[in-house]
Amino acid sequence: MRAPRLRLICFPHAGGSAGVFRRWPEELPPDVELVAIQYPGRQERFGEACVDDMTSLADQITDVVTSLLDRPIALFGHSMGAGVAYEVTRRLESRQLAWPARLFVSGSVSPLTPRHRRDLHLRDDEGMLEGLRELGGMDDAVLADPDLLRLVLPCVRADLRLIETYRPARLPSIATPVTAYAGTTDAHVPREGVAAWGDFTSAEFNLRIFPGGHFYLVGQEPEVVGDVCARLALR
Repeated sequence: MRAPRLRLICFPHAGGSAGVFRRWPEELPPDVELVAIQYPGRQERFGEACVDDMTSLADQITDVVTSLLDRPIALFGHSMGAGVAYEVTRRLESRQLAWPARLFVSGSVSPLTPRHRRDLHLRDDEGMLEGLRELGGMDDAVLADPDLLRLVLPCVRADLRLIETYRPARLPSIATPVTAYAGTTDAHVPREGVAAWGDFTSAEFNLRIFPGGHFYLVGQEPEVVGDVCARLALR
């Protein structure tokens, strides 16, 4: 198999796993490699402690990503993953390790935009799950299985604590171009907050709105990945 011309590194949402991007390789050119980040504490990393602060998680992932820099990279993050992808991009630039081709931030307001809510991680289990049901981010099979639910709740809570307590200082703009995506009916992610990502780059910024809610990208993989490829001039 020939070496990829670009690696697309993808970051899942709070409570999500690398598997949310399992259909993306079908939509990518064969010489583009998808690298889906698996956060600690889930699936094959179940035995590892969950990470509940942005600095620690972004530092850990940046250390891993340094082994992938023999090819150009782009980063895509959805919801919580958007913040993590941004922080990894910022670290790669500040350490002069890489300047990604583009950062894609999806389903997320900018880091300095006030968020719709910051209390899910403080609720009891049922209250936390009710908030997640509103977003549509919990698998019905998980919700219906008490034993499985008990296993995933610690990571869900850690992820929510990470993103709900994430308050970065104002930092110099990144030099990486940024594209922001959102769903038309995502009431938790106001469009002006998504557009505010433009303040975080000194390079090109653009915004695209897709039909759907917070998880608009599920079921629209051809459209979303097609736009990613167009922005990266991969086709």
